[in-house]
Amino acid sequence: MSEATFRGYERGFQVLEFQQVSKSYRDGTIAVRDLNLRVERGEFVVLIGPSGCGKTTSLRMVNRMVEPTGGSLLLEGRDVTSYDPVQLRRGIGYVVQQIGLFPHMTIAENIEVVPRLQGWSPQRRSERTAELLQLVGMDPGTYRDRFPHELSGGQQQRIGVLRALAADPDLILMDEPFGALDPITREQLQDELKRLQETVHKTIVFVTHDMDEALRLANRIAVLRQGQLLQYDTPAEILRNPADDFVAQFVGRHRLAEMQVPHIVRDIMNTRPVTLGVGASTEEAFALMQSRQVDTMLVIDEQGSLHGYVSALHLAHKRAVGRTLGEVCEQDVAVVGPDEDASTAFNRMDQEHLQYLAVVDEGQLKGIVTRRSMVRALAAAIWGDAQ
Repeated sequence: MSEATFRGYERGFQVLEFQQVSKSYRDGTIAVRDLNLRVERGEFVVLIGPSGCGKTTSLRMVNRMVEPTGGSLLLEGRDVTSYDPVQLRRGIGYVVQQIGLFPHMTIAENIEVVPRLQGWSPQRRSERTAELLQLVGMDPGTYRDRFPHELSGGQQQRIGVLRALAADPDLILMDEPFGALDPITREQLQDELKRLQETVHKTIVFVTHDMDEALRLANRIAVLRQGQLLQYDTPAEILRNPADDFVAQFVGRHRLAEMQVPHIVRDIMNTRPVTLGVGASTEEAFALMQSRQVDTMLVIDEQGSLHGYVSALHLAHKRAVGRTLGEVCEQDVAVVGPDEDASTAFNRMDQEHLQYLAVVDEGQLKGIVTRRSMVRALAAAIWGDAQ
């Protein structure tokens, strides 16, 4: 077996590790073969590959819904086979495509299943349910007493995700959770999940067969084929340097080579970031954040020079009512030049866990680079502007 590629992978404290893990069946079928994979705390790792590649089997071995037949699968340094399977599953969030909400239970009762089993008090469960519903923009007073059939498919899937978060697990497993949704709802939930991950900082292992979804969501992507790991790397590195011809074909590298790939930051930046002037009030900032549906904005002076940034959470903690943004903004903004290498900028965002880079030229704010702008630029290079 050829070894998978681990370019630039930093070996730190791991929350989950596959060590030569295999799964075979009595009829001789080998679903997973000698899988070596480390998932670091707080990462969003996507397992991807064609049907039958072993991605779902690998995921289900983590919570012992499938038992490994070889190797060691370690969770916090302890083999999962040494855990009681029921207790193990209660400590790991799990979201599937079919959602699996209990139709006879209210939304609140569905969310509270695991906390109830773990003995949480009614008040604590109620407070957690309200907190989670607010996280995804669903008013607790409106939704907590409804039943699943009263919700749309997208809303039901949101509840499925919240149920996985309810007991505050460190690790969440997601098996093609958005596969049955229409494209628009699916994209909305992908963005919402990414935002949630940046808020709650969970470790997520996510299965999909959709490369666009993997590029949109992942910190790292594991490409599997016939039970073997072919490559495990950042999205940008897999696109630049696929491990073999199969990976190149699967991710569309052959198309990428025929297109003009963005090389500098200027080619991928958003030239109209959300900004306000230093003299604007915090009340104006909150109103603009709400209308533009963002939680962070850049602050500029009268000449258009970057002065700093503010976030909704920052303003709330500062108790900044009645003050100007120039008085309360934070000034440690991560910046990049418009003519710097685009791939270097994206790698920096990945390694430093940055949500964005402000693009500055001679002190003037020119734009902003986000993960979404990078994915859109790559998608345009591969599939054309029509996509």
